[in-house]
Amino acid sequence: MPTGIHIRDARKQLFGAAERILLRDGPSALTSRAVTVEAGCAKGVLHRHFADFDAFLAEFVLDSVDRIDPQAAALRESAGTGTVAGNLTDAVTALFSSVAVAIVALITFRDELRARLRETWPAGVPVLTEAVTMIARYLTAERDLGRIAADADVDTLAPTLIGTAHLLFADRTGAPPKTGDVHRAVTAILAGA
Repeated sequence: MPTGIHIRDARKQLFGAAERILLRDGPSALTSRAVTVEAGCAKGVLHRHFADFDAFLAEFVLDSVDRIDPQAAALRESAGTGTVAGNLTDAVTALFSSVAVAIVALITFRDELRARLRETWPAGVPVLTEAVTMIARYLTAERDLGRIAADADVDTLAPTLIGTAHLLFADRTGAPPKTGDVHRAVTAILAGA
């Protein structure tokens, strides 16, 4: 690898490389060498920006969580439009068609990464807990608008929707679920609401 070449936004470049490897080859292929080769930089670049590889992975996971914010804002803004089941189907499909499912596998795969994440994220899997918050806020807005029952338990519905969607999308080797299958699951969960 060439050295002495300035890399613009090295963190972004390294995170992009990690995401591509994770999606293409899974968590077992994610090594510091694989990331730097994919990013086209010297291995020292990663270690110049992060204390070690697990620190890099923790920042990568937290960066992925931050990228949920625009999705969450768009979902909240959709309250009162379309159908609740349709909005949720689109939201969970977009979420789990991204790197979210692969990040769950990565966190499960690496004990040291889980330990690092616990330092700043005390409970749950960061991507999934942020997704639950996104869904709960949306459902609360829809409840306030009267589009779901006033007594709907959004704190139970949200994790149920995310858990179900995660199970639908969890198989990295098969075809992703069809929109109709996701919609059917969302509709079944919302049936009492």
